[in-house]
Amino acid sequence: MNNQVFSWDKFNANPVVGILRGFSIATVLEIIPVYLKSGFYTVEVTMNSPNVEETIAAIVKEFPEMNVGAGTVCNMNDLKRALKAGSQFIVTPILDEEVIKYCVDNGIPVFPGAYTPSEIYKAWSLGANAVKIFPATQLGIKYIKDISGPLNEIKVLPTGGVSKDNIGEFFKIGCVGVGMGGSLFDKTLINSGNLEALATHFEAVKIAKDN
Repeated sequence: MNNQVFSWDKFNANPVVGILRGFSIATVLEIIPVYLKSGFYTVEVTMNSPNVEETIAAIVKEFPEMNVGAGTVCNMNDLKRALKAGSQFIVTPILDEEVIKYCVDNGIPVFPGAYTPSEIYKAWSLGANAVKIFPATQLGIKYIKDISGPLNEIKVLPTGGVSKDNIGEFFKIGCVGVGMGGSLFDKTLINSGNLEALATHFEAVKIAKDN
């Protein structure tokens, strides 16, 4: 486990969690400098990516200014592997009480996945720093608006379906952050090695977030 801790200041400066899924270590180390330079500071590597532990450890070592976390953490085994690799925060696609409680007890920021109002409330009650509304693809902004009426105290971080075209709307309705995978880390641009176009894309997402 590394000694670096999650920086809420960096997260709040640009509350977008970039989700890296399925990229090689070499590719990750190539795109992170572009990501950082574009004003993004928080990234998660999903536990179902190849060489995930080595990838997390490499980002932590090479980019100490980053918030580096693990995603798709489904159980305690995943959690232990993620923390050993150096993860500073944890994201889950499901509501696993044991994982949430361990993170809360040990001061590790955790964004558990939940979908129904009952799940969202349960995750928040267990001490989640924010609840990842997942998947946010189908019901989107209207659903989050609806649940935010009665559950207005709960901090939410929708993931799935967030794009450059709608990111601003999520923040307008009070989301504390969003998770973005393929809509942020555009595989066409990355696979073609067009880092200049990737930087332009990152900057466009950042501008859209604030408008």
